[in-house]
Amino acid sequence: MEIRPEKPEDVEAVRSVNVAAFGRENEANLVDRLRGIASTFSFVAVQSDRIVGHSLFSLVAVEGKCSSKLSVLGLAPVAVLPDYQRQGIGTLLIREGLKECARSGFEAVVVLGDPDFYSRFGFVPASSKNLGCEYDVPDEAFMVLELESGALQDCSGTVKYRSEFRMCE
Repeated sequence: MEIRPEKPEDVEAVRSVNVAAFGRENEANLVDRLRGIASTFSFVAVQSDRIVGHSLFSLVAVEGKCSSKLSVLGLAPVAVLPDYQRQGIGTLLIREGLKECARSGFEAVVVLGDPDFYSRFGFVPASSKNLGCEYDVPDEAFMVLELESGALQDCSGTVKYRSEFRMCE
């Protein structure tokens, strides 16, 4: 299994993975809208020369009170072809993506998802770090991971996703 950055020739395969994984086009359309925007990281999982998984990290903003300008990313979506799910591919995509985000100097990552799954990577409820989500979501499902220890210590506010997340399909 190879995890690597998305290449231009991967676009159609990435779209197919997202449509198959979610059973709809919403996430694939979101990826298409976010592709190529600065500070967006797109990774693919390749097995036997076939793209079987995809993950995307994109810049989010924290509106509120922070002692310094934070560099925070949002993780969404994470997609794996149905026949390849439950084999650890999503976990590999997330782990490798988080490493690259940290290497690139980002201080934290937020995610909206299953607390049981994402807590395995060190994500905690964002509310425990004084962060809220702009969307009306269950508190335990909106989580954050500090890539730099103490990055969120003097921060509180609302996480705002890029406008591409709010665009109608």
